[in-house]
Amino acid sequence: MKKTALYPGSFDPITKGHIDIIRRSADLFDKLIIGIFKNSSKSKSWFTEEDRAEMIKKILEKENIKAEIKIFNGLLVDFMFKENVDILIRGLRALSDYEYELQFALTNSALAKNDFETVFLTASREYLYLSSSLVKEIALNEGELGIFVPKIVEEELRKKVKEIKHNR
Repeated sequence: MKKTALYPGSFDPITKGHIDIIRRSADLFDKLIIGIFKNSSKSKSWFTEEDRAEMIKKILEKENIKAEIKIFNGLLVDFMFKENVDILIRGLRALSDYEYELQFALTNSALAKNDFETVFLTASREYLYLSSSLVKEIALNEGELGIFVPKIVEEELRKKVKEIKHNR
């Protein structure tokens, strides 16, 4: 039986930690969908959903990772039903992530009446501390980004920082 997995997130921007989870998930499941939240409850996004999808597409091609990219809004479980998703992928960095992700998983499970499984993948050691928020802060302060994000994302972040500073 073929299994379809979904790795959802805002990916604003996508980091090497996200890519690590994507690569490992693509190896585990028959089909992987990367779902980009539209109108996420997170703070104001730096990049449009389309820009994020384009960056991810280029990274997947360069890394030779097989996955689909889809933008969605509304309830995650509704998107999962629409896409016939069997497994929800969530990445864990620290104990605080586990508490949040467990709440997220249990809520989605209740909404979906247990029609899917949630699989938690722990971050690889080198990405345990990494977050998109941290990457944005480093970018704003013109720090080294190459160890945290792929080159294409680094270039887009540098452009975005110039735009932000120009508009201040």
